[in-house]
Amino acid sequence: MRMMSIASGSSGNSIYVGSDTTHILVDAGISKKRIEEGLRTLDLCGDDINALLITHEHSDHIGGLGVFLRKYNVPVYATEGTIEAIKASGDTKKVDMSLFHPIRNDERFTIRDIEINAMSISHDAADPVAYRFKNEGVKTAVVTDLGEYNEVIEQALKGLSAVYIEANHDIRMLETGPYPYQLKKRILGKRGHLSNEACGRLLSDILGEKMQHIFLSHLSAENNLPELAYESVRLEIEMGDTDFHGNDFPIDISHRDRPGMIIEL
Repeated sequence: MRMMSIASGSSGNSIYVGSDTTHILVDAGISKKRIEEGLRTLDLCGDDINALLITHEHSDHIGGLGVFLRKYNVPVYATEGTIEAIKASGDTKKVDMSLFHPIRNDERFTIRDIEINAMSISHDAADPVAYRFKNEGVKTAVVTDLGEYNEVIEQALKGLSAVYIEANHDIRMLETGPYPYQLKKRILGKRGHLSNEACGRLLSDILGEKMQHIFLSHLSAENNLPELAYESVRLEIEMGDTDFHGNDFPIDISHRDRPGMIIEL
């Protein structure tokens, strides 16, 4: 399995997941041009994409969807609530709506040789999900935009070889920053976003011997810093109830403005 973040952050998200024969995008929250540029890094083009999975309908996850679909007739998979919210947003005008395929959260489906599990998450969207992938025994996941997690999520994320996981904000930076009170309350709430510390605690609960790569993702441009996210998560793992230490696994940052490293699993 191969993965790469084309872009990940509060300003736009799109992550590639693939195998030798299957190519999938998770979200299209950046421009078609930037998606195409990211795919060229992988020696791919838009016509190579077999499926586009949408986590939820917020603009930083679907901002480039309409333009991308008007050029490339890629099947789109999302929960029924997300599809209806996308239709209502008006971002898919002149798009062939037969491209949209509803999925049910917490049920498995398959795109060619990749098995996918859409996991229900807690976020202020219509029916948001995270995605877990399996190919030839290797499991990976893209888990962002959740205000809290539970034991079901923890169990679903065990045994991973790689994970793109949300470390959205530093709590102190958010609390003292310029955001209005209601927005701060939303981000900090149970249907908001994971802080650096919460990300570290979740990682402590799911780390295992198979883990090869950890990517901190969906960082806020205003309320976080890459080095702060890294140190906070590493320290949380170090202090957590786990046999592993903060330096036992490579922890990298997914960038909002450029593609990340390509990983082969």
